[in-house]
Amino acid sequence: MDAGSRSISSDKSRVAAAPRPALQEAGSRPYMPPLSSGSRNPSAKCYGDRFIPDRSAMDMDMAHYLLTEPKKDKENTVASPSKEAYRRLLAEKLLNNRTRILAFRNKPPEPQNVSAADSASFHHAKPAKQRRHIPQSAERTLDAPELVDDYYLNLLDWGSSNVLSIALGDSVYLWDASSGSSSELVTVDEDNGPITSVSWAPDGRHIAVGLNSSDVQLWDTSSNRLLRTLRGVHEARVGSLAWNNSILTTGGMDGKIVNSDVRIRNHVVQTYEGHSQEVCGLKWSGSGQQLASGGNDNLLHIWDVSMASSMPSAGRNQWLHRLDDHTAAVKALAWCPFQSNLLATGGGGSDRCIKFWNTHTGACLNSVDTGSQVCALLWNKNERELLSSHGFTQNQLTLWKYPSMVKMAELTGHTSRVLFMAQSPDGCTVASAAADETLRFWNVFGAPEAPKPAAKASHTGMFNSFNHIR
Repeated sequence: MDAGSRSISSDKSRVAAAPRPALQEAGSRPYMPPLSSGSRNPSAKCYGDRFIPDRSAMDMDMAHYLLTEPKKDKENTVASPSKEAYRRLLAEKLLNNRTRILAFRNKPPEPQNVSAADSASFHHAKPAKQRRHIPQSAERTLDAPELVDDYYLNLLDWGSSNVLSIALGDSVYLWDASSGSSSELVTVDEDNGPITSVSWAPDGRHIAVGLNSSDVQLWDTSSNRLLRTLRGVHEARVGSLAWNNSILTTGGMDGKIVNSDVRIRNHVVQTYEGHSQEVCGLKWSGSGQQLASGGNDNLLHIWDVSMASSMPSAGRNQWLHRLDDHTAAVKALAWCPFQSNLLATGGGGSDRCIKFWNTHTGACLNSVDTGSQVCALLWNKNERELLSSHGFTQNQLTLWKYPSMVKMAELTGHTSRVLFMAQSPDGCTVASAAADETLRFWNVFGAPEAPKPAAKASHTGMFNSFNHIR
C-alpha cells in the first residue's frame, strides 16, 4: 500500500534469489592404474609389469642358494654348534639378510590423482544431499502503515485458503497470495479499536478479530459479513486468539483464557485461570489435546483437554504444567510438527532464550540464548528447522537447525523489531511484520518434496474384483 494510505501494494523492486551452482556430473568409472611400472615419461619405453618379476633385477645364484639351502639344512640335521655359528655368520655377511627370491626392478607406480566424484563412485557412496539455497533478501515487501508496535499483540495470520490477514490500526486487511490482490475487511470505531488480534478459523473462510474494547468479532470473509460478536468474555483487550476446530480460545489482558464454542448461543464452555497478567501467547497442539499459554507474568502453562471442566462456574481449571523458567514475557509459542509433545517457546527482552519442552513431563529439554528479544517462532513443516524473529539489535530472522541449534541463516532487512510471523499453507513462505511498518515475504523454508504417487489399491473391497456389470 502507499505510505500514506491504508492499502497494500507490492514493492517496486523484487530481489532475485542468487542462482544455484550448476551440478557437476559424477564420473562412473573407477580408477585403473597403468600396467607399465616404468618411467611416467611417455617417450621412455618400459615393458615391465609390476605384477611380473623382472629377471634383469634378479640374482640367480642367490635365488638358487635360497631354494636349495633349506633342503641341505634338513639333510644335515646333526651339526656342531661351531659349524652352525659359522653358517649364520656367513649368511649375514654374504646375503645381507636377503630372503626374497623374486625381485622387481621398479616400485609399483603411485596412484594418480583421483577426483572426488571418481572416489565416491569407486566406493559406491551415496551422493551427499545438496544444501538448500536460502535467499538472504525478502521476496516481496508490502507497506503496512499504522501497524501497532506492541509486543503483546498478535496482528498477523495466514489462512488455509492462502489469504493473509493483517491488522493495521482500526482496520483489518486481506491479501490474497494467489492473485496478489488486497481488500479491506473491516474498520472498527475508535471506541472499540485498535484491533489487537486476528486469527483464521481452520476452514480458511471465517476469521476472529479481537478488539481493544474486550469484544471479539467473527467475520465471514467470503461475503464480508459480521456473523456475531462475543461480549462479556473478558474485562480488557483480547491480545491472543487460537482455534481448535469450532472452539475459539481467547486470551486477555485480564489474565483469563476462555474457550467459546462459536456454534451455540451460550458460547463459553471452559475457562482457564492461571496467569496474573496479560495472556500474550496461545497455541493449540496439532492433536488439539493440549493448549500452551504464555503471559506477561513470565509464566508458561500447559493445559490438557482431559483436565478441563465444562462448567465455568466450577472455578479455575487446573493446569497440567506451570513452568517459570523464562525471565520475561512468553509470547512466542510453536508446537513441533514432527513430534507432538515438543513445544518451543521464546522469551522477551530480558530473557532472550528459546526453550524446548516435553509437554508430557514438563521437562525443559534445551535452552538457547539468542542475544535478543524473541518475538515469534515457526517450525519448518518439511525439515527439522526452526525460524525465530527478533528485536533489538539486529531485528533479524534466524533459521536454526534442530536439535543442534546451529544457525543456518540470518535474514535482515527490517529496521525495527520483527513482531509477527505467519506461514503459508504449503509451509514454504514466511511473512514477517515489523514495527518499521513493512510486511516482508521470505522464501526461507524452500519447496516441499514432491509427494510420492500412491499405490493403487487392489481388491480392497468385497466387490472391487468386478470390473463391469454383465
